[in-house]
Amino acid sequence: MSRQNYIFTSESVSEGHPDKVCDRISDAVLDSFLAAEPEARVACETFATSGLVVIGGEVGLSDPERLKDHMGRIGQIARDCIKDIGYEQEKFHWNTCHVLNFLHEQSAHIAQGVNGGHGKEEGAGDQGIMFGYAVDETPELMPAPIQYAHAILGRLTEARKSGAEPTLRPDAKSQLSLRYENGRPVEVTSIVLSHQHADESQTSDDIRAIVEPYIREVLPSDWITEATEWWVNPTGTFVIGGPDGDAGLTGRKIIVDTYGGSAPHGGGAFSGKDPTKVDRSAAYAARYLAKNIVAAGMASRCLIQLSYAIGVARPLSIYVDTYGTGELPSEEIERAVGQVMDLTPRGIREHLGLNRPIYSRTSALGHFGRAPDADGGFSWEATDLAEALRRAV
Repeated sequence: MSRQNYIFTSESVSEGHPDKVCDRISDAVLDSFLAAEPEARVACETFATSGLVVIGGEVGLSDPERLKDHMGRIGQIARDCIKDIGYEQEKFHWNTCHVLNFLHEQSAHIAQGVNGGHGKEEGAGDQGIMFGYAVDETPELMPAPIQYAHAILGRLTEARKSGAEPTLRPDAKSQLSLRYENGRPVEVTSIVLSHQHADESQTSDDIRAIVEPYIREVLPSDWITEATEWWVNPTGTFVIGGPDGDAGLTGRKIIVDTYGGSAPHGGGAFSGKDPTKVDRSAAYAARYLAKNIVAAGMASRCLIQLSYAIGVARPLSIYVDTYGTGELPSEEIERAVGQVMDLTPRGIREHLGLNRPIYSRTSALGHFGRAPDADGGFSWEATDLAEALRRAV
């Protein structure tokens, strides 16, 4: 029996956090290549600091001339991302920062294992393990601490960008501690928020007065009590932010991107990777399957692990754990999972429609717990496989 009474904490970071600026640029580069060619290969990393963005990694298009032309657009892609996020600081401004592009063509030794050909099935882009998770404690079937930590920053981003809160700036972090009773979240024990602001004369109390109404708007009203601790800008002034305040790097917020520590993580980052990379696509597939298992009523909590080898198409293993909440043995669910979805890299991409420019929107506020978009974004959040899973068992 898992523990039922405890306090659990998760954090989120805004689109203006230095690491998230880098994730956004890397995913925007990916989207630009997928828009040019759905089978494009991209493994893009970004580094950002005061007045400087450095982009590197491997890319590939079938037409060398088109690849050369596309390389010339990378700098503008980065600037457009920074502008949309809202950085116009003296030492990090979308129009004046230096952008260095060190992208190069994909290694032929990697491509030979991934691309298939001559009757060989397309293989995984790397070895590794990927996890998916779902739990019925929120409507999105996500762990409540990370889901609401995201929601706080999402609402504050809306207020900032709409002009409703003109003194807020892009960089922010939230942290939420929830008390669980009988396995369900019932109370917020502490709220931590650090939000960049415009004026050094603004105090922590000033910022709390701005943000508290939005936080109360997104949290269940009965969760905030007189005992809830508020820590808003606890260090005081937070005017210098973004890559000018701290360097950023793609892929450094993988727990924020997934389940806030409520479930294991395979270790691979998502942003900047095309969907032949199972670090990304198989993690999406595992979430999709776990969510559909919970949506089907087969369990109230579900973890799925998949494993792959580079150049090998089929997953080496499928593991399901329902933490004692399953309506039937996990072994039977494992067999059903393998029956209802082709878990080869190409099978995942085709089932979820991943060869599309849908990734920039995933770069902040989590890759999971989002509503599926009409154009195929967040397709892994659909629950359209629930009936097939029920039939398979």
